[in-house]
Amino acid sequence: MKRLLVTGGTGQVGTELRLRAARHGFELVAPTRSELDLGSTCAIERFLDDHPWHAVINCAAYTAVDKAESEPDLAQAVNAVGPDIIARAAAKRAIRLLHVSTDYVFDGTKQDFYEESDPVAPLGAYGASKEAGERAVRQGNADHVILRTAWVVSPHGNNFVKTMLRLGGERPLLRVVDDQRGCPTSAGDIAEALLTIAGGHGHIGTYHFVNAGEASWCDLARFVLARAGIDTPVEAITTADYPTPARRPANSRLSTAKLQRDYGIVPRPWQDAVGEVVDALVKGGM
Repeated sequence: MKRLLVTGGTGQVGTELRLRAARHGFELVAPTRSELDLGSTCAIERFLDDHPWHAVINCAAYTAVDKAESEPDLAQAVNAVGPDIIARAAAKRAIRLLHVSTDYVFDGTKQDFYEESDPVAPLGAYGASKEAGERAVRQGNADHVILRTAWVVSPHGNNFVKTMLRLGGERPLLRVVDDQRGCPTSAGDIAEALLTIAGGHGHIGTYHFVNAGEASWCDLARFVLARAGIDTPVEAITTADYPTPARRPANSRLSTAKLQRDYGIVPRPWQDAVGEVVDALVKGGM
């Protein structure tokens, strides 16, 4: 069985990779932070030398978008320095690297869906750190796939769906931003895409994966509550009505045409993917 090394194995995507790898024919190893220091070149090289690896999937990331504005050095250390070390260490051993990135590398001013070739222009510290991580991966390991995604939800960890279900049960009214648009995306579907790529035909470069369709945060909140049978009303507000330390892209929509062409991965509608997540959370009692 081919062995995959997954960093960030306790996050949303990492958790789904652990649940799904075996059915794709992979043995997955997901070390904890105490088992593998991603800031140490020596530690990573020793770990890579312990076994033959089919590929490394880097899901480890600093994802606190607002907090990154006051901790830019920490965001850079995790999102840029770490991937640089991993990329170079894997390249020395001819190991392929799959690296998860984000829509936040864009400024959100494009009127259409973003393609992989569009210029990057991150608005804040988090996006800048992820964009630096992309550059490090490209420069450090020629045999790489960078997979950008967005608006990730799952039954695991902290995410928008879980927040809406909790607040919908606590408050008489929810006020949710309606002028930011993106593609709600299941962590499980991202994991399936990564595993397909890991077992695929060797296309390299930068790709986008999100579930099909688009929504605003307000649209998504209303869908989640309706699916869960919660009748709390949701009021549409603007970004200006809900100020945050970090600026967010108004348009986070990503085109998946390149991934469909090269790997045959056709994303399902976000409503189907998010609906599964809501059903799992409601059935599990959150």
